[in-house]
Amino acid sequence: MAESQSPRGSGLSCASVPAFWPMTMAAELAEKGLELYARNLRFIQEEIRIHGELRPSLATPNQVRLGLRTMFLRDYGRPGEGIPTLVDAPYAGHTAMIADYHAGQSLVETLLANGIGHVALTDWKSATEDMKDFEIDNYLGELVVAIDDLGGRVNIVGLCQGGWTAAMLAARFPDKVNSLVLAGAPIDTDAGDGPIRGMVHESPISFYEDLVALGGGLMKGEFMLQGWKNMRPGEHYILEHIDLYEHIDDPVYLRKKETFESWYENPIDLPGRWYLQVIGQLFKENRLARGEFAGLGRRLDLRDITCPLYLLAGEGDDITSPEQVFNAANLVGTPQERIVRQLVPGGHIGLFMGARTLTERWPGIARWIAAQ
Repeated sequence: MAESQSPRGSGLSCASVPAFWPMTMAAELAEKGLELYARNLRFIQEEIRIHGELRPSLATPNQVRLGLRTMFLRDYGRPGEGIPTLVDAPYAGHTAMIADYHAGQSLVETLLANGIGHVALTDWKSATEDMKDFEIDNYLGELVVAIDDLGGRVNIVGLCQGGWTAAMLAARFPDKVNSLVLAGAPIDTDAGDGPIRGMVHESPISFYEDLVALGGGLMKGEFMLQGWKNMRPGEHYILEHIDLYEHIDDPVYLRKKETFESWYENPIDLPGRWYLQVIGQLFKENRLARGEFAGLGRRLDLRDITCPLYLLAGEGDDITSPEQVFNAANLVGTPQERIVRQLVPGGHIGLFMGARTLTERWPGIARWIAAQ
C-alpha cells in the first residue's frame, strides 16, 4: 500500500483538506473499530490468564516432540515417513505462527499436502531474563539436538532469520542436511540497498546496545514492533485503520484481522547478547558471507554446503532484498545445476503467509523437497 504523504505547512487551506481526510477517517473508525479491538484485548487477557503467556495458536494439529530451553519442536503429519522436513521459523521477534497461520493459508499445511509426510517446526520461545546472555551458539546447539532427535538428517526450510541459522547448520554439519530451502533469508547482508541494510549500517552499535540496556539485557519485542511500524508509518497508523473501516461489516475479514493481530501485535523478546551478535557480526560485518563467522567452535565456510539448494525471494521485499538471498548461490559449494532461484511477486511476510504464494509457489517447492 502506498503511504500517505504529510502535508506541508501549518495552515489548512481548501487545497490541503484532502490530505487530511485519512486522519479524520482514522479518528472516526477508532470509535467504529473499538468492538474488534476490545475482543482482541479480551482474547489476549484470557490467553494470559489460562496459559501464563500469550502464544498465538497454530492452525494445524501437531504434537510437541521436544520442549527445549529455546524452543518447542513440533511434529506434524506422519513422523517416521521419509526424511523429515524441518521448518526453521524466524527468531526475529514473532512466534512460529508465521509458518502455520490458519487453515487454508499455512505453509506447514501446504508442505504436508504436496508430498511431504513429516514436517517439524521450531517454535521459538520468548527470551526470559535468565536467557539474556544466550548467544547464537546456544540456538545452533539446540537445533543440532532437534535434528538428531528427528533421526540425524533433515531437509531444512529456513524462513527469513531462520535461513541464516539453517545455512550455518548446513555449513557446520553438511551430513545432517539433505536439502536446503532459503526463503527471504539474509545470507549476504551487504547486498542490495534495502532499508534494513541502510538502517543497520547508519546506526552505531551503541544505539542497539542502549536498546538492550533499556530492556534489562533483552531486546524487547515491543521495541522491535515499534521500529517495524515506523518503517511504514502511513500504512500502520492510518491506512490499516481505513482498511478496517471499509471491512467493518465483513466477518471473514474481521476473523482474519483478529488472527493476524494476535500474532503481529504480540512480539517475543530476544536475548540481548544474541541480538547484538546478529547486528554486529552478521548485519554490520557480514561475517557469515565472508567466511569469518565462528559457530560451535569452528569457522563456518558456506562452500561446505553441497546439498541441493532452493532460493526464494520476494520482488517487493523491503526486509530482505532479493540480492541478499540470491547471492548465496555464489557462496555455497552446491553445483550451480542443483540450485533453483525463484523470484515471486510481493513482499516479505507474503513469502510465508501470502495466499497467492502458498497456492502458486510452495506446492512446487514441496515437491522439489520430496524429490531430493
